[in-house]
Amino acid sequence: MKISITYCGRWKYLPQASSLAAEIKKTLGIESELIEGKNGIFDVNADDKAIFSKYDAQRFPESTEIIEALQTLNSK
Repeated sequence: MKISITYCGRWKYLPQASSLAAEIKKTLGIESELIEGKNGIFDVNADDKAIFSKYDAQRFPESTEIIEALQTLNSK
C-alpha cells in the first residue's frame, strides 16, 4: 500500500504530517511519503485514493481515524 501525506509547508504542517507518518509506521509498518504542498493542504491518500482532506473536514485528522481507514482498505 502506498501512503502519501501532503502538507502545507507555508503553514508549517510538517510536524503534524511527520507525527502521523510515524504513527502509521509504528502501527501498520508502512512508510508514508511526505509531500510538501501549499494553500493550507493536509491530505492523506492510500493507493491514490483520498482517505482524508483537511479542506473537507475543516480540521486535522486523528491518527486513529486514519489508521482505521487504512486497515479497512488493506483488508479489502
